[in-house]
Amino acid sequence: MSNALKGLLWLIIAVVVLAGGYALYELLRPTGAEPAAPIAGAPAGITDKLARGEYLARAADCVACHTAPGGAPYAGGFAFKLPFGTIYGTNITADKETGIGNWSDDQFVRAVREGIGPQGNLYPAMPYTSYTELSRDDVLAIKDYLFSLPPVKQANPQNDLSFPFNQRWGMKFWNLAFFHEQRFAPDLNKDEQWNRGAYLATALGHCGECHTPRNLGFGLNQSKHLSGEVVQGWFAANITPDKQTGIGGWSDQQLSQYLATGHAPGRSSAAGPMAEAVENSLQFLTPEDNLALVKYLRDIEPIAGDGAAAVNLQPKGAGASTPILPGGQDSSLGRRIFANDCSGCHQWNGPGRQSEYASLVGSTAVNDPQGRSVVQAILKGTSISVGERHEMMPAFGSAYSDEEVAAVANFVVGHFGDKQGKVTAKQVAEQRKQ
Repeated sequence: MSNALKGLLWLIIAVVVLAGGYALYELLRPTGAEPAAPIAGAPAGITDKLARGEYLARAADCVACHTAPGGAPYAGGFAFKLPFGTIYGTNITADKETGIGNWSDDQFVRAVREGIGPQGNLYPAMPYTSYTELSRDDVLAIKDYLFSLPPVKQANPQNDLSFPFNQRWGMKFWNLAFFHEQRFAPDLNKDEQWNRGAYLATALGHCGECHTPRNLGFGLNQSKHLSGEVVQGWFAANITPDKQTGIGGWSDQQLSQYLATGHAPGRSSAAGPMAEAVENSLQFLTPEDNLALVKYLRDIEPIAGDGAAAVNLQPKGAGASTPILPGGQDSSLGRRIFANDCSGCHQWNGPGRQSEYASLVGSTAVNDPQGRSVVQAILKGTSISVGERHEMMPAFGSAYSDEEVAAVANFVVGHFGDKQGKVTAKQVAEQRKQ
């Protein structure tokens, strides 16, 4: 038998084994039955059907992934740039031709909770790995709300993925390895408020999709749940209650205010995807739900992150009364750029001149020696709207070279975090693509 024929035979055997394993899994896997007493998805005070669906859609942040920049809400087109290509958020308005107007209740529920739409498997950029815990009533309330909005006729862009990632059927095997269908089950050892926060964080808010590290197969590494990950070039910080690298040193008030407004005095200001989460979702939580989310995040297993990124609340450079450090003036490139283009808003001691959102001392971003979020903010800028208030930092990517961005990022990390910055021009060039 020739080597080519042997190779073909082994390939056929492997396909048969995989197919058989998947068929067995489908027969034996848990059905994800509804719990006897699911946590209510919307606060008890919201009784109107469509208002309930709107609240849930906001808590689930559906608009973020299904709206292109400057596009109609929920009409799709948002690009997810991945190492193996680009996929696009789809049109989930009630348009019958380009949206989901022809979907039945069962089809919508299956897509949201199992990642299987009428046309086949969805990619896990759609966070069905978290939404699987939602109750059927909550999912259908979101559908009712979406169908109450004006339909938008907008065709979905074609995904641009390399082989074999462009083969949707392959997601069946990804699900076999990384997806566990289940409904949220309250922890009977915790009170109602904690369980409410858990439902908001794990199912509706799907915090883990950004804040939990991924494994080699891009599945969530649940052993490091919420301990931090890089998303679109930004560092989604450790939000476990670890005192050095997480939120263990934050007060309840700081965490509550950060979730509601995107800024915590003496700590961080939200930027990038987190600013979008606050703008589109978290600011609309009721005060009761905000506090429930705080309680849950403060009472989960702390996981230590990279100790080199521990936040320094009293950096020596920012504590100086003048921009001249002991020993004379630092004439480095990064310091000169900061002096010319950054100090006017952020100030040398970091409180922010025009806005507290520009404060830097205590920020997670400036304490990251790799400076990932600092680089993204310089390159892309950032903005957030909370209520009637709009805050923004313009993008400087076109004004600076890769070397200049790296220099000023390292200066910021050193001055406001007391860390040795490790940003390189090569890193900046890579982050420009994200």
